[in-house]
Amino acid sequence: MTIIAYIRVSSDKQTCSNQHFTINEYAKSHNLTINKWVEETISSRKPLEKRELGCLLRTMCSGDTLIITEISRLARNLYELAEILQDAIKRDICVISIKQNYIFKNDIQSKIMACTFGLAAEIERDLISTRTKMSLDKLKKQNIKLGRPLGAKARCLKLARNQRKIKEWLAKGLSQNKIAKLLGVHPTTMCRYLKKEKSAPRTPITHYTEKRSHWSAFRHTTP
Repeated sequence: MTIIAYIRVSSDKQTCSNQHFTINEYAKSHNLTINKWVEETISSRKPLEKRELGCLLRTMCSGDTLIITEISRLARNLYELAEILQDAIKRDICVISIKQNYIFKNDIQSKIMACTFGLAAEIERDLISTRTKMSLDKLKKQNIKLGRPLGAKARCLKLARNQRKIKEWLAKGLSQNKIAKLLGVHPTTMCRYLKKEKSAPRTPITHYTEKRSHWSAFRHTTP
């Protein structure tokens, strides 16, 4: 039987010392020996297969124990948490969450708790779906167009709204690439927009077309 301590922090600014201390104190008070420590710095929003926890769970065997400081170290949403716990119980892996005083193992009480998490996740998804549908129906009844303009149209509208800023930045000597970065668009989009703005007044071309039309009409009416 292997006892593994799993520690996770979300960013480099956070430290693992508190989790280390909590797990060590728990192990001492329960006469447990930690055989392996696994630490990682990653958000639990990342897919389980991209986290060290995913690899750890796959390699654990029947009779092994996983110790964590709190249940949120495993997952951020109830659905993923329920899946992790149900899989661990099925494979006879014990999961201990210190702060909540949860011990999940292959017994009926743990199975009920894991199923409860799964049911809560299902209810949460249904409630979110219902609220979303109600909100969309309300907006439709108010004749409010949903969504934003698609593709290039949305980007052009964004640039058009910031036309004055763009002119000011250009006057200050900022490059097109820098302005594009400030407005969150691709440099190519910015380049196309500026070319379009520069060529917007097409009076000379219109006059030329009109003259050519007059000349064409004169040519056809002249004997």
